[in-house]
Amino acid sequence: MRETMSELYHVSASPHDRASVRSTHIMQMVVVALLPATAYGIFHFGYRAALHILITIAACVISEYLYEYFMHKPITVSDFSAVVTGLLLALNLPVAAPLWIGALGGVFAIIVVKQLFGGLGQNFMNPALAARCFLLISFAGHMTNFTFDTYSTATPLAILKEGGAVDTLSMITGNIPGTIGETSAIAILIGAAFMILMGVITIRIPLMYFLSFVVFITLFGGHGFDIQFITAHLAGGGLMLGAWFMATDYVTSPITKSGQLIYGVLLGVLTGLFRICGNSAEGVSYAIIFGNLLVPLIERITVPKPFGQGGERR
Repeated sequence: MRETMSELYHVSASPHDRASVRSTHIMQMVVVALLPATAYGIFHFGYRAALHILITIAACVISEYLYEYFMHKPITVSDFSAVVTGLLLALNLPVAAPLWIGALGGVFAIIVVKQLFGGLGQNFMNPALAARCFLLISFAGHMTNFTFDTYSTATPLAILKEGGAVDTLSMITGNIPGTIGETSAIAILIGAAFMILMGVITIRIPLMYFLSFVVFITLFGGHGFDIQFITAHLAGGGLMLGAWFMATDYVTSPITKSGQLIYGVLLGVLTGLFRICGNSAEGVSYAIIFGNLLVPLIERITVPKPFGQGGERR
């Protein structure tokens, strides 16, 4: 029986499906890639880290389900995007923070940043980072308290900012205070390698992020091209976690190749500016949030012009 034209062509609004890989599969691979950092965080900080992770993920999933249920929208919790948001937010929390803080941040991330702007694919900034910034502003004392069990000193980045010396090897392996998922650069790099091999992300944004950041702190960090100083800044704080897992977010990063390069440079410069010139020793979260806000402008100036009438001519 011959198919009719209506059966062959489906007219719908953008965005259109351009690949056979579904968003659920991508989100599941991101969760798998985050497992090394998650496992190390639990090993490093103990059961309280596991509680933070479970509570924050549960808050995100339940918030998404309840919002969509009461707003009579399709239930999308099975796409794993809320799980990814909750896991990323939990990995950005200090283990000494009260357990309710992750739940509050999860509700903010899902309801305010994601659902109120249309759901997955419509949010204008990374929900997990937006929630972290919200918590930093609202509960600065809790979000900057890294004292836990044997860790009573400042973070390595704070020590660096005061001009002190740090153990770079401990920063790479993860034997330092910090948030649950940012301490071990090795664990994060294992997950990043998995995402690259599986084709989930490309190296463009992280590479330009790191290169521009290194150039900035070399020029303005006051230490010149000091390998130990540079390595400590790369391994310290949320740079590794942010560059590989949040700066590469499909929704809030540019889709054009040249736009991704510009975006990476912008993030590196902003992070260097916040770390070297700002009052805080960190700066990754705010850098990526500012970068997210500039993505529409970056895409506007980097979208290729069409050939032919109204566009460029050969």
